[in-house]
Amino acid sequence: VQLQASGGGLVQAGGSLRLSCAFSGRTFSRYNMGWFRQAPGQERVFVACISRSGGVTFYDDSVKGRFTISRDNAKNAVYLQMNSLKPEDTAVYYCAAVGGGERVVVAASVYDYWGQGTLVTVSS
Repeated sequence: VQLQASGGGLVQAGGSLRLSCAFSGRTFSRYNMGWFRQAPGQERVFVACISRSGGVTFYDDSVKGRFTISRDNAKNAVYLQMNSLKPEDTAVYYCAAVGGGERVVVAASVYDYWGQGTLVTVSS
């Protein structure tokens, strides 16, 4: 499995960005997906996840109501729409994939595959 994250960049506080993650190598619809982020000097933390059908999503409280995770199983891609961005959202964002049944997974240690990350910088 290969994951390729894109869409990061520099944005002002209050702005929006849409991250994409392209999946290849296996059947995408069999994988549950997640987004994590890592700020400078900090550990990688959970942001959002979506089940393999797209029917179930879960968010960290820090992004709930501002970020939306979605997926397109026909395009083998997962997305993270980020609105009302704050300087504290600045981080490298990673997408990840985990197999198994329909589920949402918060723990990074459970994920099988990771993308290379895309940098999001929010200026104040």
